[in-house]
Amino acid sequence: MESTLRENVAGLIGAAPEEIPGDANLVYLGVGSLEMMRLVTKLRRQGIMLDFGELAAEPTLDAWERHLREAVR
Repeated sequence: MESTLRENVAGLIGAAPEEIPGDANLVYLGVGSLEMMRLVTKLRRQGIMLDFGELAAEPTLDAWERHLREAVR
């Protein structure tokens, strides 16, 4: 699941998944609020209830992966 998240984010910013450090600020890398909303919507359609506010408050892959693991539980 985390690798899919990383791949989705990489697609948003036009980078290879392995090039994105887990602690990099994704907003600085080009992930805006619209892209975050689209990602949340996509994951919700898959039954994963992520909160946009949590993602926006901590815009790093490490934090998003943590929220994703919590949402899947």
